[in-house]
Amino acid sequence: MKDQLESLLLSALESLRAEGLAVPDGVVPQLTRAKDRAHGDFACNIAMQLAKPLGLAPRAFAERFVAALPQAALLEKVEIAGPGFINFYVRESAVFDVVRQTLALGDRYGYSSHGAGKKVMVEFVSANPTGPLHVGHGRGAAYGAAVADLLAAVGFDVHREYYVNDAGRQMHILATSVWLRYLELCGVTFAFPSNGYKSTGYVFEYAQKLKDAHGETFAAPIEQVFADIPADEPQGGDKDIHIDALIARAQTLLGDVRYREVFDLGLNLIVEDIRDDLEDFGIRFEGWYSERGLMDRGAVNRAIEQLRERGHIFEQDGALWFRSTAFGDDKDRVVQRANGQVTYFASDIAYHMDKFERGFERVIDVWGADHHGYVTRVKAALTALGYDAGKLDILLVQFAILYRGGERAQMSTRSGDFVTLRELRHEVGSDAARYFYVMRKSEQHLDFDLDLAKSQSNDNPLYYVQYAHARVCSVMRQLESKGWAHNQARGEAGVALLEQAAEAELARLLGQFPELIQRAALACEPHQLVHYLRELAGAFHSYYNGHVFLVDDETLRDARLNLILAVRHVLHNGLALLGVSAPDSM
Repeated sequence: MKDQLESLLLSALESLRAEGLAVPDGVVPQLTRAKDRAHGDFACNIAMQLAKPLGLAPRAFAERFVAALPQAALLEKVEIAGPGFINFYVRESAVFDVVRQTLALGDRYGYSSHGAGKKVMVEFVSANPTGPLHVGHGRGAAYGAAVADLLAAVGFDVHREYYVNDAGRQMHILATSVWLRYLELCGVTFAFPSNGYKSTGYVFEYAQKLKDAHGETFAAPIEQVFADIPADEPQGGDKDIHIDALIARAQTLLGDVRYREVFDLGLNLIVEDIRDDLEDFGIRFEGWYSERGLMDRGAVNRAIEQLRERGHIFEQDGALWFRSTAFGDDKDRVVQRANGQVTYFASDIAYHMDKFERGFERVIDVWGADHHGYVTRVKAALTALGYDAGKLDILLVQFAILYRGGERAQMSTRSGDFVTLRELRHEVGSDAARYFYVMRKSEQHLDFDLDLAKSQSNDNPLYYVQYAHARVCSVMRQLESKGWAHNQARGEAGVALLEQAAEAELARLLGQFPELIQRAALACEPHQLVHYLRELAGAFHSYYNGHVFLVDDETLRDARLNLILAVRHVLHNGLALLGVSAPDSM
Protein backbone atom coordinates (compact mmCIF):
# COMPACT_ATOMS: atom_id res chain seq x y z
CA MET A 1 0.00 0.00 0.00
CA LYS A 2 2.75 2.43 0.89
CA ASP A 3 4.51 1.58 -2.39
CA GLN A 4 1.34 2.41 -4.30
CA LEU A 5 1.02 5.76 -2.57
CA GLU A 6 4.67 6.58 -3.21
CA SER A 7 4.10 5.91 -6.92
CA LEU A 8 1.17 8.34 -6.86
CA LEU A 9 3.35 11.01 -5.27
CA LEU A 10 6.07 10.59 -7.88
CA SER A 11 3.44 10.78 -10.63
CA ALA A 12 2.16 14.06 -9.16
CA LEU A 13 5.67 15.52 -9.25
CA GLU A 14 6.07 14.52 -12.91
CA SER A 15 2.74 16.16 -13.71
CA LEU A 16 3.87 19.39 -12.06
CA ARG A 17 7.09 19.32 -14.08
CA ALA A 18 5.04 18.85 -17.24
CA GLU A 19 3.04 21.94 -16.28
CA GLY A 20 6.28 23.90 -16.22
CA LEU A 21 6.97 23.93 -12.50
CA ALA A 22 10.75 23.71 -11.90
CA VAL A 23 10.67 20.75 -9.52
CA PRO A 24 14.31 19.78 -8.79
CA ASP A 25 15.48 16.40 -10.05
CA GLY A 26 16.03 13.65 -7.51
CA VAL A 27 13.33 14.79 -5.10
CA VAL A 28 11.71 11.83 -3.35
CA PRO A 29 8.54 12.57 -1.38
CA GLN A 30 8.74 11.31 2.21
CA LEU A 31 5.67 9.34 3.19
CA THR A 32 5.24 8.42 6.85
CA ARG A 33 2.62 6.56 8.84
CA ALA A 34 0.39 8.98 10.72
CA LYS A 35 0.74 8.67 14.48
CA ASP A 36 -2.88 9.67 15.02
CA ARG A 37 -5.40 8.10 12.64
CA ALA A 38 -7.60 11.16 13.05
CA HIS A 39 -5.04 12.76 10.72
CA GLY A 40 -5.25 9.96 8.17
CA ASP A 41 -3.21 6.85 7.49
CA PHE A 42 -0.19 8.54 5.92
CA ALA A 43 1.30 12.02 5.86
CA CYS A 44 3.69 13.78 3.48
CA ASN A 45 5.72 16.96 3.97
CA ILE A 46 6.64 17.49 0.30
CA ALA A 47 5.21 21.02 0.43
CA MET A 48 7.71 21.98 3.13
CA GLN A 49 10.51 20.40 1.10
CA LEU A 50 9.82 22.25 -2.15
CA ALA A 51 7.97 25.46 -1.29
CA LYS A 52 11.12 27.55 -0.74
CA PRO A 53 13.07 26.31 -3.82
CA LEU A 54 9.99 26.99 -5.95
CA GLY A 55 9.20 30.35 -4.38
CA LEU A 56 5.72 29.27 -3.27
CA ALA A 57 3.93 29.26 0.05
CA PRO A 58 3.84 25.65 1.38
CA ARG A 59 0.08 25.51 1.40
CA ALA A 60 -0.16 26.89 -2.11
CA PHE A 61 2.26 24.22 -3.36
CA ALA A 62 0.35 21.56 -1.42
CA GLU A 63 -2.86 22.53 -3.21
CA ARG A 64 -1.21 22.22 -6.62
CA PHE A 65 0.38 18.92 -5.60
CA VAL A 66 -2.91 17.41 -4.45
CA ALA A 67 -4.61 18.56 -7.63
CA ALA A 68 -1.92 16.77 -9.65
CA LEU A 69 -2.39 13.44 -7.86
CA PRO A 70 -3.80 10.69 -10.10
CA GLN A 71 -7.16 9.26 -9.15
CA ALA A 72 -6.73 6.13 -7.07
CA ALA A 73 -9.31 3.69 -5.77
CA LEU A 74 -7.32 3.07 -2.60
CA LEU A 75 -7.74 6.66 -1.36
CA GLU A 76 -10.86 7.81 0.39
CA LYS A 77 -9.71 11.43 0.62
CA VAL A 78 -6.65 13.69 0.76
CA GLU A 79 -6.52 16.70 3.08
CA ILE A 80 -4.13 19.60 3.55
CA ALA A 81 -3.48 20.39 7.20
CA GLY A 82 -1.75 23.31 8.91
CA PRO A 83 0.87 25.10 6.84
CA GLY A 84 0.94 22.42 4.16
CA PHE A 85 1.06 18.86 5.50
CA ILE A 86 -0.75 16.46 3.20
CA ASN A 87 -2.74 13.71 4.91
CA PHE A 88 -3.92 10.59 3.06
CA TYR A 89 -6.95 8.56 4.16
CA VAL A 90 -7.05 5.01 2.79
CA ARG A 91 -10.38 3.38 1.98
CA GLU A 92 -11.36 0.67 4.42
CA SER A 93 -11.79 -1.80 1.57
CA ALA A 94 -8.24 -1.10 0.40
CA VAL A 95 -6.91 -1.68 3.92
CA PHE A 96 -7.99 -5.32 3.65
CA ASP A 97 -6.22 -5.87 0.31
CA VAL A 98 -3.18 -6.78 2.38
CA VAL A 99 -4.90 -9.98 3.54
CA ARG A 100 -5.11 -11.29 -0.01
CA GLN A 101 -1.54 -10.17 -0.68
CA THR A 102 -0.22 -11.87 2.46
CA LEU A 103 -1.94 -15.15 1.70
CA ALA A 104 -0.68 -15.05 -1.90
CA LEU A 105 2.97 -14.42 -0.93
CA GLY A 106 2.96 -16.62 2.17
CA ASP A 107 6.49 -17.07 3.50
CA ARG A 108 7.75 -14.33 1.16
CA TYR A 109 5.42 -11.63 2.43
CA GLY A 110 7.47 -8.75 3.81
CA TYR A 111 10.46 -9.50 1.57
CA SER A 112 11.61 -7.06 -1.12
CA SER A 113 14.35 -6.34 -3.66
CA HIS A 114 15.32 -2.99 -2.15
CA GLY A 115 18.97 -4.04 -1.80
CA ALA A 116 19.15 -4.91 -5.50
CA GLY A 117 21.69 -7.67 -4.89
CA LYS A 118 24.39 -5.37 -3.53
CA LYS A 119 27.13 -7.33 -1.76
CA VAL A 120 27.20 -6.85 2.00
CA MET A 121 29.42 -8.61 4.52
CA VAL A 122 28.28 -9.03 8.10
CA GLU A 123 31.10 -10.20 10.36
CA PHE A 124 29.93 -11.19 13.82
CA VAL A 125 30.74 -13.23 16.90
CA SER A 126 34.46 -13.66 16.01
CA ALA A 127 35.24 -14.58 19.62
CA ASN A 128 38.84 -15.55 20.30
CA PRO A 129 39.04 -19.37 20.07
CA THR A 130 40.36 -19.65 23.61
CA GLY A 131 37.31 -21.28 25.18
CA PRO A 132 33.62 -22.06 24.71
CA LEU A 133 31.24 -19.25 23.80
CA HIS A 134 29.67 -17.62 26.83
CA VAL A 135 26.35 -15.82 27.18
CA GLY A 136 27.99 -12.51 26.37
CA HIS A 137 29.02 -13.83 22.95
CA GLY A 138 25.47 -15.09 22.47
CA ARG A 139 24.05 -11.60 22.18
CA GLY A 140 26.44 -10.69 19.38
CA ALA A 141 25.56 -13.95 17.65
CA ALA A 142 21.80 -13.40 17.84
CA TYR A 143 22.08 -9.75 16.87
CA GLY A 144 24.49 -10.30 13.97
CA ALA A 145 22.40 -13.14 12.56
CA ALA A 146 19.20 -11.09 12.76
CA VAL A 147 20.85 -8.11 11.04
CA ALA A 148 22.17 -10.37 8.26
CA ASP A 149 18.81 -12.09 7.76
CA LEU A 150 16.94 -8.77 7.68
CA LEU A 151 19.31 -7.39 5.05
CA ALA A 152 18.91 -10.56 2.98
CA ALA A 153 15.12 -10.25 3.29
CA VAL A 154 15.21 -6.84 1.60
CA GLY A 155 17.33 -7.98 -1.29
CA PHE A 156 20.98 -7.60 -0.31
CA ASP A 157 23.48 -10.32 -1.21
CA VAL A 158 24.69 -11.07 2.32
CA HIS A 159 27.88 -12.89 3.26
CA ARG A 160 28.12 -13.90 6.92
CA GLU A 161 31.66 -14.31 8.22
CA TYR A 162 33.43 -15.39 11.40
CA TYR A 163 36.97 -14.07 11.84
CA VAL A 164 39.05 -16.71 13.63
CA ASN A 165 41.73 -14.98 15.71
CA ASP A 166 44.10 -17.94 15.52
CA ALA A 167 47.44 -16.13 15.40
CA GLY A 168 47.63 -13.86 18.42
CA ARG A 169 49.07 -13.87 21.92
CA GLN A 170 45.89 -15.22 23.52
CA MET A 171 46.23 -18.41 21.50
CA HIS A 172 49.77 -18.86 22.77
CA ILE A 173 48.53 -18.36 26.33
CA LEU A 174 45.92 -21.07 25.70
CA ALA A 175 48.48 -23.48 24.22
CA THR A 176 50.81 -22.96 27.17
CA SER A 177 47.91 -23.40 29.60
CA VAL A 178 46.99 -26.71 27.98
CA TRP A 179 50.61 -27.88 28.18
CA LEU A 180 50.91 -26.88 31.86
CA ARG A 181 47.70 -28.78 32.69
CA TYR A 182 49.17 -31.71 30.75
CA LEU A 183 52.23 -31.56 33.01
CA GLU A 184 49.92 -31.70 36.03
CA LEU A 185 48.31 -34.80 34.58
CA CYS A 186 51.82 -36.23 34.32
CA GLY A 187 52.11 -35.93 38.09
CA VAL A 188 53.97 -32.65 38.74
CA THR A 189 52.70 -29.82 40.91
CA PHE A 190 53.33 -26.09 40.64
CA ALA A 191 51.59 -22.74 40.96
CA PHE A 192 49.49 -22.27 37.84
CA PRO A 193 50.14 -18.85 36.22
CA SER A 194 47.62 -16.20 37.23
CA ASN A 195 47.32 -15.03 33.61
CA GLY A 196 46.79 -18.52 32.19
CA TYR A 197 43.47 -20.10 31.28
CA LYS A 198 42.62 -21.70 34.58
CA SER A 199 39.51 -23.62 33.59
CA THR A 200 39.39 -27.02 35.27
CA GLY A 201 36.94 -28.05 32.53
CA TYR A 202 37.82 -27.60 28.89
CA VAL A 203 41.56 -26.88 29.39
CA PHE A 204 41.97 -30.10 31.40
CA GLU A 205 39.90 -31.92 28.79
CA TYR A 206 42.29 -30.81 26.04
CA ALA A 207 45.30 -31.67 28.22
CA GLN A 208 43.89 -35.15 28.73
CA LYS A 209 43.49 -35.58 24.95
CA LEU A 210 47.13 -34.60 24.58
CA LYS A 211 48.16 -37.17 27.18
CA ASP A 212 45.96 -39.86 25.63
CA ALA A 213 47.62 -39.25 22.27
CA HIS A 214 51.26 -38.95 23.40
CA GLY A 215 51.54 -40.35 26.89
CA GLU A 216 54.24 -38.42 28.74
CA THR A 217 56.48 -37.79 25.74
CA PHE A 218 55.59 -34.08 25.75
CA ALA A 219 56.60 -33.70 29.42
CA ALA A 220 59.63 -31.86 30.73
CA PRO A 221 61.21 -31.64 34.21
CA ILE A 222 59.40 -28.96 36.14
CA GLU A 223 62.74 -27.46 37.16
CA GLN A 224 63.49 -26.77 33.48
CA VAL A 225 60.03 -25.33 32.91
CA PHE A 226 60.32 -22.69 35.64
CA ALA A 227 64.08 -22.11 35.72
CA ASP A 228 64.75 -18.34 35.77
CA ILE A 229 61.14 -17.52 34.91
CA PRO A 230 60.25 -14.02 36.25
CA ALA A 231 57.94 -14.00 39.26
CA ASP A 232 54.17 -14.11 38.81
CA GLU A 233 51.88 -11.40 40.18
CA PRO A 234 51.04 -13.20 43.48
CA GLN A 235 54.78 -13.31 44.19
CA GLY A 236 55.18 -9.60 43.49
CA GLY A 237 56.02 -9.90 39.80
CA ASP A 238 54.26 -8.99 36.57
CA LYS A 239 51.71 -11.54 35.36
CA ASP A 240 52.18 -10.63 31.67
CA ILE A 241 55.95 -10.96 31.79
CA HIS A 242 55.52 -14.25 33.68
CA ILE A 243 53.15 -15.85 31.14
CA ASP A 244 55.15 -14.56 28.16
CA ALA A 245 58.28 -16.16 29.60
CA LEU A 246 56.40 -19.45 30.06
CA ILE A 247 55.22 -19.30 26.44
CA ALA A 248 58.81 -18.89 25.28
CA ARG A 249 59.91 -21.74 27.55
CA ALA A 250 57.19 -24.05 26.21
CA GLN A 251 58.27 -23.28 22.65
CA THR A 252 61.90 -24.00 23.52
CA LEU A 253 61.32 -27.25 25.41
CA LEU A 254 58.75 -28.65 22.99
CA GLY A 255 60.36 -27.45 19.78
CA ASP A 256 58.49 -26.05 16.81
CA VAL A 257 56.72 -29.24 15.71
CA ARG A 258 55.46 -30.41 19.11
CA TYR A 259 54.55 -26.89 20.22
CA ARG A 260 52.49 -26.41 17.05
CA GLU A 261 50.71 -29.69 17.77
CA VAL A 262 49.75 -28.47 21.25
CA PHE A 263 48.73 -25.10 19.80
CA ASP A 264 46.62 -26.66 17.03
CA LEU A 265 45.01 -29.19 19.36
CA GLY A 266 43.51 -26.45 21.52
CA LEU A 267 42.64 -24.25 18.56
CA ASN A 268 40.95 -26.96 16.50
CA LEU A 269 38.95 -28.38 19.38
CA ILE A 270 37.66 -24.95 20.39
CA VAL A 271 36.81 -23.87 16.85
CA GLU A 272 34.97 -27.16 16.33
CA ASP A 273 33.09 -26.59 19.58
CA ILE A 274 32.19 -23.03 18.56
CA ARG A 275 30.94 -24.22 15.16
CA ASP A 276 28.74 -26.86 16.76
CA ASP A 277 27.46 -24.44 19.39
CA LEU A 278 26.50 -21.80 16.84
CA GLU A 279 24.94 -24.35 14.49
CA ASP A 280 22.74 -25.60 17.33
CA PHE A 281 21.86 -21.96 18.02
CA GLY A 282 20.65 -21.59 14.43
CA ILE A 283 23.60 -19.41 13.38
CA ARG A 284 25.27 -20.08 10.05
CA PHE A 285 28.22 -18.52 8.26
CA GLU A 286 29.26 -18.51 4.62
CA GLY A 287 32.89 -18.08 5.65
CA TRP A 288 35.29 -18.78 8.52
CA TYR A 289 38.28 -16.51 7.93
CA SER A 290 41.64 -17.38 9.49
CA GLU A 291 43.88 -14.63 10.85
CA ARG A 292 46.82 -17.03 10.55
CA GLY A 293 46.01 -17.53 6.89
CA LEU A 294 45.98 -13.76 6.45
CA MET A 295 49.48 -13.58 7.87
CA ASP A 296 50.76 -16.62 5.97
CA ARG A 297 49.72 -14.97 2.69
CA GLY A 298 51.68 -11.86 3.59
CA ALA A 299 48.56 -9.69 3.63
CA VAL A 300 49.52 -7.98 6.90
CA ASN A 301 52.95 -6.97 5.65
CA ARG A 302 51.38 -5.85 2.38
CA ALA A 303 48.95 -3.58 4.24
CA ILE A 304 51.79 -2.04 6.24
CA GLU A 305 53.80 -1.52 3.07
CA GLN A 306 50.87 0.20 1.34
CA LEU A 307 50.52 2.55 4.28
CA ARG A 308 54.28 3.22 4.11
CA GLU A 309 54.09 3.97 0.38
CA ARG A 310 51.33 6.49 1.06
CA GLY A 311 53.49 8.20 3.65
CA HIS A 312 51.49 7.16 6.73
CA ILE A 313 54.12 5.00 8.48
CA PHE A 314 56.97 6.29 10.60
CA GLU A 315 59.63 4.56 12.70
CA GLN A 316 60.20 5.28 16.37
CA ASP A 317 62.20 3.32 18.97
CA GLY A 318 62.62 0.50 16.47
CA ALA A 319 58.86 0.06 15.98
CA LEU A 320 56.67 0.99 13.00
CA TRP A 321 53.80 3.37 13.70
CA PHE A 322 50.71 4.32 11.70
CA ARG A 323 50.13 8.07 11.86
CA SER A 324 46.43 7.68 12.67
CA THR A 325 46.20 11.11 14.31
CA ALA A 326 46.19 12.53 10.78
CA PHE A 327 42.79 10.85 10.32
CA GLY A 328 41.05 11.78 13.55
CA ASP A 329 42.45 9.23 16.00
CA ASP A 330 43.56 10.45 19.43
CA LYS A 331 47.05 8.93 19.10
CA ASP A 332 49.27 7.14 16.62
CA ARG A 333 49.26 3.33 16.63
CA VAL A 334 51.98 0.68 16.52
CA VAL A 335 51.65 -1.77 13.64
CA GLN A 336 54.96 -3.59 14.08
CA ARG A 337 56.86 -3.89 17.35
CA ALA A 338 60.61 -3.44 17.70
CA ASN A 339 61.02 -7.25 17.82
CA GLY A 340 59.44 -7.53 14.36
CA GLN A 341 56.07 -8.88 15.51
CA VAL A 342 53.01 -7.27 13.95
CA THR A 343 50.20 -6.09 16.22
CA TYR A 344 46.55 -7.09 16.38
CA PHE A 345 45.77 -3.71 14.85
CA ALA A 346 47.96 -4.48 11.83
CA SER A 347 46.02 -7.71 11.28
CA ASP A 348 42.74 -5.79 11.56
CA ILE A 349 43.92 -3.34 8.90
CA ALA A 350 44.84 -6.16 6.53
CA TYR A 351 41.57 -8.00 7.19
CA HIS A 352 39.43 -4.95 6.44
CA MET A 353 41.48 -4.16 3.35
CA ASP A 354 40.83 -7.74 2.22
CA LYS A 355 37.07 -7.32 2.76
CA PHE A 356 36.91 -4.43 0.33
CA GLU A 357 39.25 -6.17 -2.10
CA ARG A 358 36.71 -9.00 -2.23
CA GLY A 359 34.17 -6.55 -3.66
CA PHE A 360 31.79 -5.92 -0.78
CA GLU A 361 29.96 -2.64 -1.20
CA ARG A 362 29.13 -2.41 2.47
CA VAL A 363 30.93 -4.01 5.39
CA ILE A 364 29.31 -4.43 8.79
CA ASP A 365 31.30 -5.43 11.87
CA VAL A 366 29.45 -6.51 15.00
CA TRP A 367 31.77 -5.94 17.94
CA GLY A 368 31.49 -6.06 21.68
CA ALA A 369 31.10 -2.62 23.24
CA ASP A 370 34.51 -3.02 24.90
CA HIS A 371 36.04 -2.58 21.41
CA HIS A 372 34.65 0.94 20.93
CA GLY A 373 38.16 2.38 21.02
CA TYR A 374 39.04 0.47 17.84
CA VAL A 375 36.38 2.12 15.69
CA THR A 376 38.23 5.35 14.93
CA ARG A 377 41.60 3.70 14.28
CA VAL A 378 40.21 1.09 11.86
CA LYS A 379 38.31 3.73 9.90
CA ALA A 380 41.44 5.90 9.93
CA ALA A 381 43.48 3.08 8.40
CA LEU A 382 40.91 2.47 5.66
CA THR A 383 40.86 6.17 4.79
CA ALA A 384 44.67 6.22 4.71
CA LEU A 385 44.60 3.27 2.29
CA GLY A 386 42.22 5.13 -0.02
CA TYR A 387 38.99 3.33 0.85
CA ASP A 388 35.68 4.97 1.71
CA ALA A 389 35.46 4.42 5.47
CA GLY A 390 31.80 5.41 5.29
CA LYS A 391 31.12 1.98 3.78
CA LEU A 392 32.22 0.34 7.03
CA ASP A 393 29.61 0.21 9.79
CA ILE A 394 30.81 -0.93 13.19
CA LEU A 395 27.88 -1.94 15.38
CA LEU A 396 28.64 -2.21 19.08
CA VAL A 397 26.87 -4.76 21.25
CA GLN A 398 26.73 -4.54 25.01
CA PHE A 399 27.23 -7.89 26.71
CA ALA A 400 24.11 -9.37 28.21
CA ILE A 401 24.12 -9.64 31.98
CA LEU A 402 22.67 -12.93 33.09
CA TYR A 403 20.80 -13.26 36.36
CA ARG A 404 20.07 -16.59 37.94
CA GLY A 405 18.23 -16.73 41.24
CA GLY A 406 18.59 -12.99 41.54
CA GLU A 407 22.40 -13.17 41.39
CA ARG A 408 24.59 -11.95 38.58
CA ALA A 409 26.69 -14.67 36.94
CA GLN A 410 30.35 -14.05 36.15
CA MET A 411 31.53 -14.73 32.62
CA SER A 412 35.34 -14.58 32.51
CA THR A 413 36.90 -17.18 30.20
CA ARG A 414 40.31 -16.58 31.79
CA SER A 415 39.21 -17.40 35.32
CA GLY A 416 37.23 -20.38 34.12
CA ASP A 417 34.16 -19.18 36.02
CA PHE A 418 31.63 -18.44 33.28
CA VAL A 419 28.23 -19.46 31.95
CA THR A 420 28.44 -20.91 28.46
CA LEU A 421 26.02 -20.17 25.65
CA ARG A 422 25.36 -23.91 25.51
CA GLU A 423 24.29 -23.92 29.16
CA LEU A 424 21.96 -21.00 28.52
CA ARG A 425 20.39 -22.74 25.54
CA HIS A 426 19.85 -25.91 27.53
CA GLU A 427 18.20 -23.93 30.31
CA VAL A 428 15.89 -21.58 28.41
CA GLY A 429 15.99 -22.91 24.85
CA SER A 430 17.42 -21.38 21.69
CA ASP A 431 14.16 -19.60 20.86
CA ALA A 432 14.08 -17.65 24.10
CA ALA A 433 17.79 -16.87 23.93
CA ARG A 434 17.60 -15.59 20.34
CA TYR A 435 14.50 -13.50 21.06
CA PHE A 436 15.57 -12.02 24.39
CA TYR A 437 18.99 -11.09 23.03
CA VAL A 438 17.49 -8.75 20.41
CA MET A 439 14.67 -7.19 22.40
CA ARG A 440 16.64 -4.01 22.98
CA LYS A 441 18.99 -1.85 20.93
CA SER A 442 22.37 -3.50 20.63
CA GLU A 443 24.20 -0.64 22.36
CA GLN A 444 21.90 -0.79 25.39
CA HIS A 445 22.66 -2.98 28.38
CA LEU A 446 20.57 -6.12 28.59
CA ASP A 447 19.65 -7.88 31.81
CA PHE A 448 18.70 -11.43 30.86
CA ASP A 449 15.97 -12.64 33.22
CA LEU A 450 16.10 -16.43 33.16
CA ASP A 451 12.91 -16.88 35.14
CA LEU A 452 10.97 -14.70 32.68
CA ALA A 453 12.48 -16.44 29.66
CA LYS A 454 11.32 -19.84 30.94
CA SER A 455 7.85 -18.79 32.07
CA GLN A 456 4.77 -19.79 30.11
CA SER A 457 2.77 -16.64 30.68
CA ASN A 458 1.82 -13.48 28.84
CA ASP A 459 4.53 -11.69 30.82
CA ASN A 460 7.06 -13.59 28.72
CA PRO A 461 7.26 -11.52 25.50
CA LEU A 462 8.26 -14.49 23.34
CA TYR A 463 5.56 -16.75 24.73
CA TYR A 464 3.03 -13.96 24.07
CA VAL A 465 3.96 -13.82 20.38
CA GLN A 466 4.34 -17.56 19.83
CA TYR A 467 1.01 -18.17 21.59
CA ALA A 468 -0.72 -15.91 19.07
CA HIS A 469 0.61 -18.09 16.25
CA ALA A 470 -0.42 -21.26 18.09
CA ARG A 471 -3.91 -19.86 18.68
CA VAL A 472 -4.48 -19.40 14.95
CA CYS A 473 -3.38 -23.00 14.40
CA SER A 474 -5.78 -24.09 17.13
CA VAL A 475 -8.66 -22.32 15.39
CA MET A 476 -7.88 -24.19 12.17
CA ARG A 477 -7.85 -27.50 14.05
CA GLN A 478 -11.23 -26.64 15.57
CA LEU A 479 -12.53 -25.85 12.08
CA GLU A 480 -11.51 -29.30 10.92
CA SER A 481 -13.04 -30.97 13.98
CA LYS A 482 -16.39 -29.38 13.09
CA GLY A 483 -16.18 -30.91 9.63
CA TRP A 484 -15.88 -27.51 7.96
CA ALA A 485 -13.39 -26.47 5.30
CA HIS A 486 -11.80 -23.10 4.76
CA ASN A 487 -12.58 -21.44 1.42
CA GLN A 488 -10.12 -18.61 0.78
CA ALA A 489 -11.87 -17.30 -2.35
CA ARG A 490 -15.21 -17.09 -0.52
CA GLY A 491 -13.52 -15.19 2.29
CA GLU A 492 -11.98 -12.73 -0.19
CA ALA A 493 -15.39 -12.15 -1.76
CA GLY A 494 -16.84 -11.45 1.69
CA VAL A 495 -14.16 -9.05 2.90
CA ALA A 496 -16.78 -6.28 3.23
CA LEU A 497 -18.24 -8.23 6.17
CA LEU A 498 -15.12 -7.42 8.20
CA GLU A 499 -16.68 -4.40 9.89
CA GLN A 500 -15.14 -4.59 13.36
CA ALA A 501 -12.58 -2.00 14.43
CA ALA A 502 -10.30 -4.82 15.63
CA GLU A 503 -10.32 -6.31 12.14
CA ALA A 504 -9.30 -3.07 10.46
CA GLU A 505 -6.59 -2.57 13.07
CA LEU A 506 -5.15 -6.02 12.35
CA ALA A 507 -5.19 -5.36 8.61
CA ARG A 508 -3.40 -2.05 9.06
CA LEU A 509 -0.72 -3.75 11.15
CA LEU A 510 -0.28 -6.42 8.48
CA GLY A 511 0.20 -3.69 5.90
CA GLN A 512 3.04 -2.18 7.92
CA PHE A 513 5.10 -5.37 7.93
CA PRO A 514 7.04 -4.90 4.65
CA GLU A 515 8.05 -1.33 5.44
CA LEU A 516 8.92 -2.34 9.02
CA ILE A 517 11.25 -5.05 7.70
CA GLN A 518 12.94 -2.59 5.37
CA ARG A 519 13.30 0.03 8.08
CA ALA A 520 14.70 -2.46 10.60
CA ALA A 521 17.11 -3.89 8.02
CA LEU A 522 18.53 -0.56 6.87
CA ALA A 523 18.90 0.66 10.47
CA CYS A 524 20.33 -2.71 11.62
CA GLU A 525 17.77 -2.71 14.43
CA PRO A 526 16.06 -6.09 14.86
CA HIS A 527 14.45 -4.83 18.08
CA GLN A 528 12.05 -2.88 15.83
CA LEU A 529 10.74 -6.22 14.56
CA VAL A 530 10.42 -7.51 18.14
CA HIS A 531 8.27 -4.53 19.09
CA TYR A 532 6.13 -4.92 15.97
CA LEU A 533 5.49 -8.61 16.63
CA ARG A 534 4.46 -7.78 20.18
CA GLU A 535 1.99 -5.18 18.89
CA LEU A 536 0.58 -7.54 16.25
CA ALA A 537 0.23 -10.36 18.78
CA GLY A 538 -1.51 -8.00 21.19
CA ALA A 539 -3.98 -6.90 18.53
CA PHE A 540 -4.67 -10.52 17.63
CA HIS A 541 -5.20 -11.64 21.23
CA SER A 542 -7.69 -8.80 21.71
CA TYR A 543 -9.51 -9.83 18.54
CA TYR A 544 -9.48 -13.49 19.60
CA ASN A 545 -10.86 -12.72 23.04
CA GLY A 546 -13.61 -10.43 21.75
CA HIS A 547 -14.93 -12.23 18.67
CA VAL A 548 -15.94 -15.67 17.43
CA PHE A 549 -14.24 -16.84 14.25
CA LEU A 550 -16.05 -20.12 13.60
CA VAL A 551 -19.49 -18.59 13.03
CA ASP A 552 -22.31 -20.24 11.09
CA ASP A 553 -22.19 -17.62 8.35
CA GLU A 554 -19.61 -19.31 6.14
CA THR A 555 -18.74 -16.15 4.19
CA LEU A 556 -18.02 -14.15 7.35
CA ARG A 557 -16.24 -17.18 8.80
CA ASP A 558 -13.91 -17.49 5.81
CA ALA A 559 -13.26 -13.74 5.73
CA ARG A 560 -12.19 -13.87 9.37
CA LEU A 561 -10.14 -17.01 8.79
CA ASN A 562 -8.36 -15.28 5.91
CA LEU A 563 -7.50 -12.42 8.23
CA ILE A 564 -6.11 -14.56 11.04
CA LEU A 565 -4.24 -16.80 8.60
CA ALA A 566 -2.57 -13.67 7.27
CA VAL A 567 -1.65 -12.82 10.87
CA ARG A 568 -0.19 -16.30 11.24
CA HIS A 569 1.99 -15.82 8.13
CA VAL A 570 3.35 -12.51 9.39
CA LEU A 571 4.06 -13.88 12.87
CA HIS A 572 5.84 -16.84 11.31
CA ASN A 573 7.84 -14.69 8.90
CA GLY A 574 8.83 -12.20 11.58
CA LEU A 575 9.92 -14.86 14.06
CA ALA A 576 11.87 -16.67 11.34
CA LEU A 577 13.88 -13.51 10.64
CA LEU A 578 14.84 -13.50 14.31
CA GLY A 579 15.83 -17.19 14.20
CA VAL A 580 12.85 -18.21 16.33
CA SER A 581 10.29 -20.96 15.72
CA ALA A 582 6.55 -20.45 15.37
CA PRO A 583 4.96 -23.44 17.15
CA ASP A 584 1.57 -24.82 16.11
CA SER A 585 0.60 -25.60 19.69
CA MET A 586 1.70 -24.54 23.16
